[in-house]
Amino acid sequence: MKIMIDLNVLLDVLQQRQPHYTHSAAVLSLALHREIEACLPGHAITTIHYVVSKAVSISEADAAVDWLLVHFDVIAADKTAFSDARSLPLSDFEDAVVASLASKSRCDYVVTRNTSDFEQSPVPAILPAQLLILMQQKPGDA
Repeated sequence: MKIMIDLNVLLDVLQQRQPHYTHSAAVLSLALHREIEACLPGHAITTIHYVVSKAVSISEADAAVDWLLVHFDVIAADKTAFSDARSLPLSDFEDAVVASLASKSRCDYVVTRNTSDFEQSPVPAILPAQLLILMQQKPGDA
């Protein structure tokens, strides 16, 4: 299974945001253990660096980016991805870019806490908790 991880899931873990931390951290753990293939939208990297540098320090931000680059595929947005995002019927452009990149990368799901923002996405959006349930199901259980 291949997923696109939305920025809010990463921030849940990096900022230890409750009550979301547990499920979001479990999703990242699946990726770290190579039980799923996980992608990040390229713009998430710059946002993480900015948030962590302001909240903690530049050196911690650098370390967070280095960690992300080791463990996740990063999908860059090019002109086509932005054009595709503009054509999607999503109200938030950043979400449309995530959806466009997920589609371009042939992801099965966008994992986000804002599933309602992705209702018209070409790639279905699910909550971290929903992904964990899917991963517990055996093939053929669905």
